[in-house]
Amino acid sequence: MTSRPPLPPFSAESAAIKVRAAEDAWNGRDPERVALAYSEDSRWRNRAEFITGRAEIVAFLKRKWTQELDYRLIKEIWAFTGNRIAVRFAYEWHDAQGAWFRSYGNENWEFDEHGLMRRRIASINDLPISEAERRYHWPLGRRPDEHPGLSELGL
Repeated sequence: MTSRPPLPPFSAESAAIKVRAAEDAWNGRDPERVALAYSEDSRWRNRAEFITGRAEIVAFLKRKWTQELDYRLIKEIWAFTGNRIAVRFAYEWHDAQGAWFRSYGNENWEFDEHGLMRRRIASINDLPISEAERRYHWPLGRRPDEHPGLSELGL
């Protein structure tokens, strides 16, 4: 079994590292790479969709990123304890017609002893925005370290 440090129980520092690693992976938009952070039998609730296991995670993410174009995400730790982390996030994307959105949400994560996420519960709302209202302008991929986070952006 491969481990994904940092491992639980989490400290403030290790939880923040875990959150940034997740943000970086999702901004890479590589479904197979992202899925490796989850246990083989990981269970998700994403909005009203229920997903189980890495194969379903990969299929979900492939579908997601063919619909949510130019996806850029920022995550911020909200709370942590033991093997659980709560995050808030916002991401910007546009659809095939060029309409922009900012999607806001919260996630509750539970990790196994190997540092793999075995449970992810996500609640997400979409807000239509104009292109002028966008706040995420870095090149596709990892958010630069100097780019403001959610709190600094007032989100």
